[in-house]
Amino acid sequence: MRSSNPVFSRRGFSRDNGYAGFNAAPQAGGPAVGTQGNPYAQQGGNPYAQNPYAQNPYAQQGLQQGAPPQAPVTTGRMTMDDVVMRSAMTLGTVVVGAVLAWALLPVSSTSYGLAIGSGLVAFVLAIVQSFKRAASPALIIGYAAFEGVFLGVISEMYNSQWHGAPFQAVLGTMAVAGATLLVYKAGWIRVTARYARIGITIAIAFIAVMAVNLLLVAFGVAPDGGLRSSGPLGIAVGILAILIGAFFLTLDFKQIEDGITYGAPKEEAWLAAFGLTMTLVWIYVEMLRLVAIFSGRD
Repeated sequence: MRSSNPVFSRRGFSRDNGYAGFNAAPQAGGPAVGTQGNPYAQQGGNPYAQNPYAQNPYAQQGLQQGAPPQAPVTTGRMTMDDVVMRSAMTLGTVVVGAVLAWALLPVSSTSYGLAIGSGLVAFVLAIVQSFKRAASPALIIGYAAFEGVFLGVISEMYNSQWHGAPFQAVLGTMAVAGATLLVYKAGWIRVTARYARIGITIAIAFIAVMAVNLLLVAFGVAPDGGLRSSGPLGIAVGILAILIGAFFLTLDFKQIEDGITYGAPKEEAWLAAFGLTMTLVWIYVEMLRLVAIFSGRD
């Protein structure tokens, strides 16, 4: 059974075989070595394992005529093109929503309220999708649209106080994503069970502390933003948040890599795009905070 954690679930990983499907040891009577950790290799729990086109009566004609054997044609499986296309659609929706919100909603208390409402709707849609066993393109695109409105309004607010901050945050987000991909592809980071366990534990603790900090600030107990102040502590917290975002990027990359390698259903590309979008939004928001802090110290 796959994880149903609405925040930290990475749908390519099965918890049946070790921690989140990483480095699982083969069990007696279990599947053969090489299929351990592959969420798509278990026929008992994988509705896509039985390929109705696997027995192709025409595939053997070439063998009967002395032709060399051909690799079986796989249909309905996730490819890198699928991931790129759906990620472009999802991120493109975020960008369009942000641009429209920036252009049509002037900075005001009304637009601020609309941003909060859009952010809450996006959060609810993300939670619903995370609990679903199958990808819902409508939910994912809807999440991206409302998230775009939220980002557009807050970006405009930041830009009105710190001119150019959103542009710098975009460049910073691209730099973090590019550097993380480079490090991952170079093999300098290996996504193992221990790596995932430690990273997720840190992320959960971080979110819990930030939630408590938000409550303390709301009730006036922690002045000047508490841990989110504009001082050195706020900078350290912002850097930690960006590092956590980079950690989630490595999980996203691992999900995509495993999905393609093990022949995940094509629909899983939507989930890969969904995960990438949420992670990049996280990094952008934290980068925006950090840029604003440094701009205010000039």
